[in-house]
Amino acid sequence: MTAPIQYIIDNDGHKKSVVIPFEQWEELNQRYEKLNNKVQVLTGIAKAVKEVKKAREMGKPLQTLADFLNESRG
Repeated sequence: MTAPIQYIIDNDGHKKSVVIPFEQWEELNQRYEKLNNKVQVLTGIAKAVKEVKKAREMGKPLQTLADFLNESRG
């Protein structure tokens, strides 16, 4: 059972901070990291698709996957 979430409030009764158990914080942080990694991958893919589209429109030759892999090995 998870502990209830606690709030730190100011003199006017406005919530200023949240206090949660450390285990719950670790779980939330791990979920955040996974989502952040996913966003970075998807953003990179979207950028690459735009670059390929632009290169095709301009008639520029594109590097093949095989060429890319060979280049990164050597």
